Amino acid sequence: MAVFNLTINGKKHQVDVDPTTPILWVLRDHLNLVGTKYGCGMAMCGACTIHLDGEAMRSCSLPVAQVSNQKITTIEGLSENGDHPLQKAWLEHDVPQCGYCQTGQIMSAAALLKDNPKPSDEEIDAAMNGNICRCGTYIRIKAAIKTAARS
Repeated sequence: MAVFNLTINGKKHQVDVDPTTPILWVLRDHLNLVGTKYGCGMAMCGACTIHLDGEAMRSCSLPVAQVSNQKITTIEGLSENGDHPLQKAWLEHDVPQCGYCQTGQIMSAAALLKDNPKPSDEEIDAAMNGNICRCGTYIRIKAAIKTAARS
């Protein structure tokens, strides 16, 4: 066990965990930030996407020891009131069906729009590649990203 000082959603947290514990489980089990979802456990589906210093990263295979000096943003920290342009666009376009992948999808899209506020279709496809939606709402996801980019 080791003590880690983490900055998550702008707040300081201290956790005493095994250094190999994936940050996903630190968020969910130790800090009750359950918006970030467990999907595959192999960093392949995108459900667990968070931001590390603004970059979209998969949290299920990322040991807490590797992130202790970086700023972490989860879906809970994207906006206080759920009014981030992507969250609004997600609702406008009825993106969620089962909703399980949506936090990871939104976090990947938010990182894209931060770096590229007016992405092309090809840039959206590239940025969202690897975020799996089992319900197949990819067309609505892309439409929501375009709507958020316009706002």
